[in-house]
Amino acid sequence: MRRATTAVVGVAAAALTACAALTGCGAGGAGSSSATTITLYNGQHEQTADNLITAFEHQTGITVVVRSDDEDVLADQIATEGAKSPADVFFTENSPPLESLQAKGLLAKLDAATLASTPSKFNSPQGDWVGVSARVSVIIYNPSLISASQLPQHVSQLADPQYAGKLALAPGETDFQPIVTAYQRAYGTAATLSWLQKIGANAAGHIYPDNETIADEVNRGAVAFGIVNQYYFYRMRAEIGAGNMHSKITYFAPGDPGYVLDVSGAAVLKSSKHQAAAQKFVAFLVSKQAQEIIATPGTGAGQSLSFEYPIASGVSTRAGETPFASLQPYPISIAQLGDGSTAIALLREAGLI
Repeated sequence: MRRATTAVVGVAAAALTACAALTGCGAGGAGSSSATTITLYNGQHEQTADNLITAFEHQTGITVVVRSDDEDVLADQIATEGAKSPADVFFTENSPPLESLQAKGLLAKLDAATLASTPSKFNSPQGDWVGVSARVSVIIYNPSLISASQLPQHVSQLADPQYAGKLALAPGETDFQPIVTAYQRAYGTAATLSWLQKIGANAAGHIYPDNETIADEVNRGAVAFGIVNQYYFYRMRAEIGAGNMHSKITYFAPGDPGYVLDVSGAAVLKSSKHQAAAQKFVAFLVSKQAQEIIATPGTGAGQSLSFEYPIASGVSTRAGETPFASLQPYPISIAQLGDGSTAIALLREAGLI
């Protein structure tokens, strides 16, 4: 889950607009007289989106106005706005919000060439959105509080009494919903509800609003371990420096329901008044240029601080992470992850959200 900052207009977009008005800009596609502006509802991390938007604007001359918030908030907003939504493109951290809008008939079909840039298993089965990047769930832990040998090997073990007071959770995170969905698929609804109630009790006092907080609290020694996506660890290390890292990460057993691959995706809204430009933006996100930005860790131009895995156009990450091909997540498809509604209902029934 990204930190919410609503109604944000990208600095790069504003600068390019001003430049175009004064001089016509001389860089690449931005030198054109195009006055097209599209609105992006961004549920991705702003660090991930900013450099992608800047590169797209320079290439095409299309201005991107950004409204950033948590992906579930934006998905609800799009559903409420319906045909009157000002959004042209929706960019998310996870697939369920896109699947939810697809089920409501609010997404446009993407161009076939765009879909072909990403392996089909990471795209909408109906062709309404495309996978852009991926992350995988991990255990982040503080070795001064718990040893690697004491950590659970299976997500079901989070309910064991030995982890009372040691576990950190962010159940309101949209990143946590796929784990709940996977658990429900593996063990059934009744077992999942019982598990949620038990892990909620084990995490009492350490229920946090987001994965950033879990990573920070574990790293500073406030709690022994928690469940996050891998990129939170690598991004924190880049931000605070390796010398300030007091935490490590590890994986659940191969194929365990706690070991889930999450796909970030993008879609064009059916209601968009700028269909061609919106399709061009989504196509750019899965182009080699954009995927190289995602693949390159750092804070400078042409880099991304996301530490997500690029999954399109044959590009591989340059970050020092477990290679994408070596991951061994729980075998669950995009369609099986669904729209997240079952997970949300179970989390509510367990009193966790």
